[in-house]
Amino acid sequence: MDEGLSVGALMGDVPYSISEDETLLLAWEVVERSGQRHLPVVRQDGCCAGVLDRAELAVACAEPAATLSRRKVRDLVRGRRTVTVHPEESTRHAAAVMVEEDMDALPVTDPHGRLTGLLTARDYVASAAGLHSRAGPVGQVPARVTLPGLPPRREAREHGIVIP
Repeated sequence: MDEGLSVGALMGDVPYSISEDETLLLAWEVVERSGQRHLPVVRQDGCCAGVLDRAELAVACAEPAATLSRRKVRDLVRGRRTVTVHPEESTRHAAAVMVEEDMDALPVTDPHGRLTGLLTARDYVASAAGLHSRAGPVGQVPARVTLPGLPPRREAREHGIVIP
């Protein structure tokens, strides 16, 4: 892997994310339909509040459905320290952070803390195997889309933001 490679050149496109105000039931639905292993959580200001792991969500979703429809995503990320990196930082630095923090997915944020992507252990493996190719210039944020069958929340639609 290129020692001078930036996080922005290696990270995946902006993944599906979820508002911390959504229910655990919807978070599980997004993870299931998208096939993602990691689901970034964003606050109303667009800043990253953390990342939920599929396994962590599965454990939380062992509760009865009635409970899951009332319990919010923020309940799982509250009190966590959110470690992030910026697109221009080196992948070497990001790898050190991931090892130090025992993480296999690291949110990538802009200078204001807003989510721009997710750097995963899979990105590193793909790069080491020569299988990684970045689609589009660094810093270009693709439009968010909804998952089939999941309409965006009404208030998000009114503001031109689509959160699955």
